[in-house]
Amino acid sequence: MGAQGLYVGRRAAALLAALLLALLAALLALAALYGRCRQEEPPSPRPPRPSPTAPSLTAPQEQAHAAASGRRLPRNLLPLHYDLELWPRVRPGQAGPFAFSGQVNITVHCLHDTDAAVLHSSGLRSRGAAVVRGPLSEAGAVMEVAGLRLDAEGEVAVLELRGRLRAGRRYVLQLGFQGRLEEDLDGLFLTRYTDQGMSSMLIASQLEPTYARTVYPCFDEPAMKATFNIRIVHDPSYVALSNMPAIDVSEMKDENGSLWTVTKFNTSLKMSTYLTAFVICDFDYVTRTERGNKIRIWARKEAVKNGYVDYALNITGPIFSFLEDLLNVSYPLPKTDLVALPDFGAGAMENWGLMTFQESSLMYQPSDKFTSKKAMIAIIVSHELGHQWFGNLVTMNWWNDLWLNEGLASYFEYLGAIFVEPKLSLDKIFYDHVVQPVLREDNERGVRSLSETEEKIKGSFSLISLFDSITYSKGASITWMLSGFLTEKLFIRALTLYLKEFSFSNANQDDLWTYIQMVVDAQNEVQLPASVKQIMDSWTCQNGFPVLTLNLTTGTISQEQFLNKKNENSTDSYNNTWIIPISWMRNGSSQPLMWLDKSSKVFPEMQVSESEHDWVLLNVNLNGYYRVNYDQLNLKRLARLLENDPKAIPAVSRFQLIDDVFALTQFGYIQIETALELTKYLAREDELFIWNIVLLNLVPENWESTLKNYEVYPLLKKYLLKRMLPIYHYYAGFIRENVDALEDDYFAQIPFLIRRPVCCYGVAVGSDKEWNFAWEMYNRTDSTKEDKDILLSAMSCAKESWLLHRYLQYGLSDTLFSANYTSVIILYAVTKDIGHRIAWEFVTENWPLLNERYGKELLHDVLKVMGRFVNTDVQIQELQVFYNATLEEDERVATTLLLELTKIENMERRKLLIKVAKWLQKNLDD
Repeated sequence: MGAQGLYVGRRAAALLAALLLALLAALLALAALYGRCRQEEPPSPRPPRPSPTAPSLTAPQEQAHAAASGRRLPRNLLPLHYDLELWPRVRPGQAGPFAFSGQVNITVHCLHDTDAAVLHSSGLRSRGAAVVRGPLSEAGAVMEVAGLRLDAEGEVAVLELRGRLRAGRRYVLQLGFQGRLEEDLDGLFLTRYTDQGMSSMLIASQLEPTYARTVYPCFDEPAMKATFNIRIVHDPSYVALSNMPAIDVSEMKDENGSLWTVTKFNTSLKMSTYLTAFVICDFDYVTRTERGNKIRIWARKEAVKNGYVDYALNITGPIFSFLEDLLNVSYPLPKTDLVALPDFGAGAMENWGLMTFQESSLMYQPSDKFTSKKAMIAIIVSHELGHQWFGNLVTMNWWNDLWLNEGLASYFEYLGAIFVEPKLSLDKIFYDHVVQPVLREDNERGVRSLSETEEKIKGSFSLISLFDSITYSKGASITWMLSGFLTEKLFIRALTLYLKEFSFSNANQDDLWTYIQMVVDAQNEVQLPASVKQIMDSWTCQNGFPVLTLNLTTGTISQEQFLNKKNENSTDSYNNTWIIPISWMRNGSSQPLMWLDKSSKVFPEMQVSESEHDWVLLNVNLNGYYRVNYDQLNLKRLARLLENDPKAIPAVSRFQLIDDVFALTQFGYIQIETALELTKYLAREDELFIWNIVLLNLVPENWESTLKNYEVYPLLKKYLLKRMLPIYHYYAGFIRENVDALEDDYFAQIPFLIRRPVCCYGVAVGSDKEWNFAWEMYNRTDSTKEDKDILLSAMSCAKESWLLHRYLQYGLSDTLFSANYTSVIILYAVTKDIGHRIAWEFVTENWPLLNERYGKELLHDVLKVMGRFVNTDVQIQELQVFYNATLEEDERVATTLLLELTKIENMERRKLLIKVAKWLQKNLDD
């Protein structure tokens, strides 16, 4: 890894050399290579269960911080301004436990008479509270506080007063507080890292969605915006950062005479509490100024010295300027800090003026010629910069419209990335990374709608669960569709009006629809079949998405919700209908946009003649968020067209066509043989991103072990390799003659993408020597988190049983691994052909200890993965014995049902593979 390279023994080295030659032939295809590695993430580390006797800062019997709560504050008081001091009591090299203290004075405007002030506080211990009438500068009358009540479940502090706060007046709530400084990556947290061979610590924050209340008492709702004066007390060897520039640095002594530094920051703009941010570190930075905006990229000193953050610095200013010019709204802050944190749970966070990143998301080694890592950094940085307008300047009114933040930022992240990396193929990357993955998830009854009602969020619905692919990727996909049928020109014009109207304020999705409607009404070029609200609510307020069924003989298009027809309950249709924009082409010529605004409609223009050369293609370039089910007549014509002239269909539409037919097969709309007919042409397919979608469907990740147990495996291998030879020769020629020619081909970034399978292969064909080398590399202090994840996965690829036993035993050790990674190690092992049985035995033998740490959640995770290996009644019975001994009765019933369903699914899979084998036997020589 990194500059040291990968050491392997001679036997493994020879095989690896052969592998690199074979990769483009077989593994490029059968692979987990491009398809899975492009976005592959390891299983998320599951935190250990808190001890039932862990003390709380609010009450001994309660946990310090409950799950993110959707409960709302009363609307009696409106915050206007915070004076906030934070003092983390941390010295370099100090051992824990750690704590922080602080004081917050909140100026509020009273809207309704009340005898209590209610605000958020979670896991904090009070150090006194007072209420003063009028601004502090006027030294008004002190209101007597009768008591301070902490409600841990509701995450609020209630100041009960002896008098009443009167509507129309201003008051200052003065609260001292103290809290624990944990290493849990939420709220205000401490993290340890190594820099230049030395162990170091830093303090940072992550307050979205509702962790500000764990750092300081506040009105922790996105619409309760206010200004902030922040000062941080810290050790003199550290630098303190916050949202605004530092305006004063002074010194003070504590009660013991020890010296501390006090950094005071300028008054912030009006913003939400979840965007306040704090970093206390011993980092270096690189800097440049763009249009008066002082940009600094902070990172470990050795990373800055080696130039790892130079690329991020070089693109941040230009993306800022691009977004300012595009949206015609200036960035309002005088500075922007981007901080690369060695350990950060959120990946990246858009805090206004102080953005934080997992360091692997911000660092690029100058020696890496290939652009795929650059593209990833450009996309992530663009996403967070997009938030400076969508989220920070204009914030959703409540979390039910979170997609206004995340969906729009996820759309603009691609525009920003393409601006700084113009050789990237925007549409291909967007469909491959965003649209296709979320279409696979957004098709079950349990999936929620994009915009939820406030009432649902107020209840038990966890705010954390809103940060999912529906919010991000579906939000970006319907934004892409919206921009497409409006035209980007009108869409951006509407966004500019929306941003200017709601700057430093809040909005809901109806506000966005209103401003788009204003722009539509002011012109005549774009005509819509209904109001913007009617069209877009059909996409944001309903679960799932439609599938369009086209009958070419009659020209009829009908719509229904895309649901699994194999499920018994799927006949109970929701009867949802969408207002659907249909981009289409006939015989290679683009046609005017059509709209389907009812369940079924006849389009005479789409009736075809008897000529086999007369064909129709819907949803050209995947502009709409839906799937298409063609009749047999059109599918046969499209299959013939692909074999004769695949370029007649745009690349993105070929991608969509293949993904749609396999999804339709999986959900019972068409037969597998119909989908396979569309793969005959693949010898003429030269787009790697299309090969990726082919392999994702023909060799699904959870089928790999199953495939090897059936006669279909050699047939499928022969069928695919025959069709891969042309694209193999094409890329092999580049690699032999001029590999640099591939430098700007995002989908051919082989070295970056194959590190995981190459490392796995190296361990698999090696001995304990190679395994030990991977272990040593994992434990190197200069290994990045990304490198560690790859190596941790690779060690589970060992073919010798005793090495896998050792790997799993290491996972139980508190000294070799953090407890967070025990479950990751088990799940890595259980997915391997040899490891799944060993891992299962390990779980059963060590269940008392594992249950103490993780509870039933771990068992459920393992069961999901084990399900692919449960094929017989004997295996079902074996698992059942274990569950009977370990689970409660209600859990046993649910688990037994799950096992039976798994068995049925495996039987269905076997039937499907028999069909595939029969088709392959007939078509191998075509």
